[in-house]
Amino acid sequence: MAIIAVAGRKGGVGKSTIVGNLAAEFAAMGRSVAVLDADPQNSLVAWAAQGDGMLARSVQKVPDSADTLRSRAHKAEKDADIVLIDTPPGMPEVGYQAALAADLLLLPCGPSPLDLFALKEALSWGLKARAERRSKKPRIRFVPSKVVMTTNLGRGLASSLKDMGRKVLPGIGQRVVVAEAVVRGLTVAEYAPDSPAHEEFRKLAKAVDKLLRR
Repeated sequence: MAIIAVAGRKGGVGKSTIVGNLAAEFAAMGRSVAVLDADPQNSLVAWAAQGDGMLARSVQKVPDSADTLRSRAHKAEKDADIVLIDTPPGMPEVGYQAALAADLLLLPCGPSPLDLFALKEALSWGLKARAERRSKKPRIRFVPSKVVMTTNLGRGLASSLKDMGRKVLPGIGQRVVVAEAVVRGLTVAEYAPDSPAHEEFRKLAKAVDKLLRR
């Protein structure tokens, strides 16, 4: 059905967290899901190995090569409704190859000005991929991430992202329960289904699903 890449130039903006928890939300919708861990740090692989949750059955390690990423994504698409790609920071070519494969490119951004600076480069990957493909794909959306709404930076993040000229999806807060779920090898949906964090990921997944159906 669709390939979704989550990318960013800077580490620590929640890419792996978003990929893993979106996978759980799509699975809850009845979709078959494949998760490709294209980060040499293999954060998703390590997360999945901590327990026996849905990620343990969904995450696939991708060899450290940008050249094979597109073919792996399209191969996974034959057997799954949704393919999610987690990309590494500091490796622009991998992010670019993910954008070339993707129907939708999600660009998380934290409230730090440094995150906003790095976001501009990640956005350029998506626009370059569109030009190469001569297509409107990948669609590009920003995702406010690790937001603390009690701070001025957190409250102003969505507006700052809109000022960059791209549509903004529902954001994800900075919540302890997200880290606790990772320690147990679970997604937030599995670990804390009644938590505000789960509701945030559910809203994000619904927005993504609506976008993919257009």
